[in-house]
Amino acid sequence: QVQLVESGGGLVQAGDSLRLSCAASGRTFSTYAMGWFRQAPGKEREFVAAISRNGGRTSYADSVKGRFTISRDNAKNTVYLQMNSLTPEDTAVYYCAAHQAPTPHYLPSPGGYDYWGQGTQVTVSS
Repeated sequence: QVQLVESGGGLVQAGDSLRLSCAASGRTFSTYAMGWFRQAPGKEREFVAAISRNGGRTSYADSVKGRFTISRDNAKNTVYLQMNSLTPEDTAVYYCAAHQAPTPHYLPSPGGYDYWGQGTQVTVSS
């Protein structure tokens, strides 16, 4: 089992950047594929980005491609989401999620994550 704690959210202006962090507990972080999701008010939670357990494979939602970058540091048990060129449409609670991956390059489907953090609010003003 893994526990996840997000940080780094806040209030920024359109065009600004933010970097979210997700710290994981336990000694087995490197066995988990990690993902970022977000939920805007009145909308369903949506997939944002994912990274394989060895960091060698990533995936992004079309809405964030070219603006967001997911990365991980297995030595620090942390996954990051670098968000650039933010727009008001990026306003949401951002969640990180984990799935124990069978192979180093495996990425689960968006519905395949088992563990979730509590979320961090990102608000982008126009």
